[in-house]
Amino acid sequence: MALLIVLLVGALIGIVFERTFARADAEKRKAYWRGRNAGRFGRKGGGLAKIEAAERKQQAGADLAAEQLTTVSRASFTSRALLNRSEAKVFEALDKAVIARNPTWQVMAQVSLGEFLASPDKDAYLAINSKRVDFALMDENCQVVHALEYQGSGHHHGNSAAARDAVKKEALRKAGIGYHEIVAGHTTPSELRALVEKLVPAG
Repeated sequence: MALLIVLLVGALIGIVFERTFARADAEKRKAYWRGRNAGRFGRKGGGLAKIEAAERKQQAGADLAAEQLTTVSRASFTSRALLNRSEAKVFEALDKAVIARNPTWQVMAQVSLGEFLASPDKDAYLAINSKRVDFALMDENCQVVHALEYQGSGHHHGNSAAARDAVKKEALRKAGIGYHEIVAGHTTPSELRALVEKLVPAG
């Protein structure tokens, strides 16, 4: 009887050890495959952390768009002229002169620099992205070749106007795009035509 009890106890201990080692072995296998999969994701796209970061960024963008839509839905909007009266007169004269000189060229009004300038420097691009030029001369390949600023009577009112112009001028210069000023009260129609003849090749 005592021998039977000893054998039963030994068998139970053996079963417990077997199950313990089996669980440990299973955990080792799971850890191995987790590490293998993490390495695979890392080689393909920077790891799970990068995937999760991209998903959070997408969600943040969706949340911002939803918030903006709510704000816009609550507000009222009205249409307004793109150019004031004096700017419109300059645009009309400039447009006629450019078409007469070369019909494949076009005059664009109130164009954001970010639409026709690019930079690998993100901060530099953001510095000019929302700044605009009054008029842009675009060639037959849709490339802006010259930027024209209309200096109206109130253009330099304010301490930051000259600084903003300096930023635009430097960005345009580095991109190889000409910068020219049309001064209110000092640029006659004939002078404007002469400027166009200088800037736009005959077509």
